[in-house]
Amino acid sequence: MRITGLRSYMSHDEKRPRVIVAIDTDEGITGWGECYNHGPDRALPAMLDYFYEQIKGEDPRRIEFLMLKLQQQARFPGGAMHLATFSAIDHCLWDISAKALNLPVYKLLGGEVRDKVRVYLGVYTAPDPQVALDTVQGHHEKYGFTAFKLSPFRVDFHAERWGEVVATSADYFRRLREISPKNFEYAFDAHAKIFEPWQAVQLGNALAPYDPLFFEEPIRPEHIPAWAEMKAKMNCPLATGESLYSRYEFLNLLSARGCDIAQPDICVVGGLLEMRKIAVIAEAHYIPIAPHNPMGPLATAVNVHFSAATPNFKILEYRLPLDAPYVKDPYLPEGGYLQLRPERPGWGVEIDERELQKDTYIHWERKMPVKPDGSYGYP
Repeated sequence: MRITGLRSYMSHDEKRPRVIVAIDTDEGITGWGECYNHGPDRALPAMLDYFYEQIKGEDPRRIEFLMLKLQQQARFPGGAMHLATFSAIDHCLWDISAKALNLPVYKLLGGEVRDKVRVYLGVYTAPDPQVALDTVQGHHEKYGFTAFKLSPFRVDFHAERWGEVVATSADYFRRLREISPKNFEYAFDAHAKIFEPWQAVQLGNALAPYDPLFFEEPIRPEHIPAWAEMKAKMNCPLATGESLYSRYEFLNLLSARGCDIAQPDICVVGGLLEMRKIAVIAEAHYIPIAPHNPMGPLATAVNVHFSAATPNFKILEYRLPLDAPYVKDPYLPEGGYLQLRPERPGWGVEIDERELQKDTYIHWERKMPVKPDGSYGYP
């Protein structure tokens, strides 16, 4: 079997663009993958065309060989855009390899260690505890979710006194916990908006008495010693990893004891192969994996197979596929879990190529908050 072509498509999911990739073979098998949406998404198809020249004519089942070839061809380690393209290529190669054997991908990873994959849903537009509860109960009734992720900020923390930010966040979670069913779990994502680690510790410890599932990425990821110091002082589970790019960065984080839960993104780190290596490093440090997954339904399908075969998997982030018709049969939760599809080869989903040919690209960029003094805050 040989690689004969690579096609990329610009689509969208709700209000964010998606770059979907297909790799074709001389045996008529096509594999599918998804790039991460970093922002300058129009650059990705050109990069994919460039990297295709390095893998065309190769056997797509030599996944380790081909990913090493892509990585080693670059003199310097790849950054966000490189690894987004590598991720999609990796996804395609796994999809092809599994389809060639008429097996789901997780069977190539040693087989499933669980029968279904637990998911949580992000719910960010709920200013009042009762409104938040009404919202999550609606999703619970329809899909069985019992785990959700919220923003910890109840007031504009650039404009308000920090102590007020902490107090309002703690009061919000306390009230939400009091009125929620006992089996509901809540995580909080600060989206790296806090600059000073001591503030992150204060906020995390204010949430801690009410048992958060985890407190995610309160500060930026670059300085690992700050994460180690922060974790040592925090009384609730600290999660991070969506902005880290390789097993080496995760090794540094975990060796420093910088988190309780690791959150690599299978569309960011270079794909399923690299994700598995990160998971093994995490397992050796007694750290569970809760994959970052804000992307589309194809990325979710890839994550299902990783999660099914990973012993230290904890829970998967999930987005409802409200506006992503390029996947005909997305994984939908039942009882708060995604069921495996053992009868379906590859990723277990069907792609609508006619829908992808519409090129429904929409421009997206992060919104930058403006502080009262006119300077920009972290998005």
